[in-house]
Amino acid sequence: MALPQSESARLSGSDLTLAYDQRVVAAELDVRIPDESFTVIIGPNACGKSTLLRALARMLKPRKGAVHLDGSVITSLPSKEVARRLGLLPQSSIVPDGITVTDLVARGRYPHQKLMRQWSRADEAAVSEAMRATDVSELADRIVDELSGGQRQRVWLAMALAQETPILLLDEPTTFLDISHQIEVLDLCADLHEAGRTMVAVLHDLNQACRYATHLIVMRDGAIVAEGEPAGIVTPDLVAQVFDLRCEIIEDPQSGTPLIIPEARRQVRTTA
Repeated sequence: MALPQSESARLSGSDLTLAYDQRVVAAELDVRIPDESFTVIIGPNACGKSTLLRALARMLKPRKGAVHLDGSVITSLPSKEVARRLGLLPQSSIVPDGITVTDLVARGRYPHQKLMRQWSRADEAAVSEAMRATDVSELADRIVDELSGGQRQRVWLAMALAQETPILLLDEPTTFLDISHQIEVLDLCADLHEAGRTMVAVLHDLNQACRYATHLIVMRDGAIVAEGEPAGIVTPDLVAQVFDLRCEIIEDPQSGTPLIIPEARRQVRTTA
């Protein structure tokens, strides 16, 4: 289900066939990311969520079709130009040995570096603001490898923010985090969205997706099966179709968004 062509979208993909070697993951995908939305891509394991995000981020070249960024085919743009418009927080990142928080966040300024201008007050200000926004300023001199999982994730997010891109893509940003750190990271993403950024995230938890997304893309078997505001598309039939899960949907008492309640396991009664 594609968005109407009149819908504003700086980032989009048309007729995408995505594959790794000979294995086709998705075919004939049309996707448009609404500007200034918090778009969440959701679906069961191996449905093509992260593959789609990699294509939107120019990390995977489509076998067919094209991803467009600001009206241009993204693969036709210089790497630094793309990195000034679009930031990516990958699913797993390798931390350089012995690097401090400040030095890692500062790497986000690479797209803005030029041959004759290596560092500036603007770079310094961008790093400081990114660290403030992600609440890692007090960790500035700490070695990244010594931090907790939640702290490291916020540092990686700070590095992405330091790029100062209007669009930010996150591949499963809550993986391996406990529930409090998951909410912490997603609340931060919501803050960034409310400040004007276009956010795109792959998530596993449908209830979290419903709570935070302004636009939901639901995938199964390499296809987009539903798209729109969570309250308008998430139904028991959709959850059964996509996740093979029977459920009831109620209103989340905290957020007013759809809350999925899986059907309880039937209790087997025994007689003495």
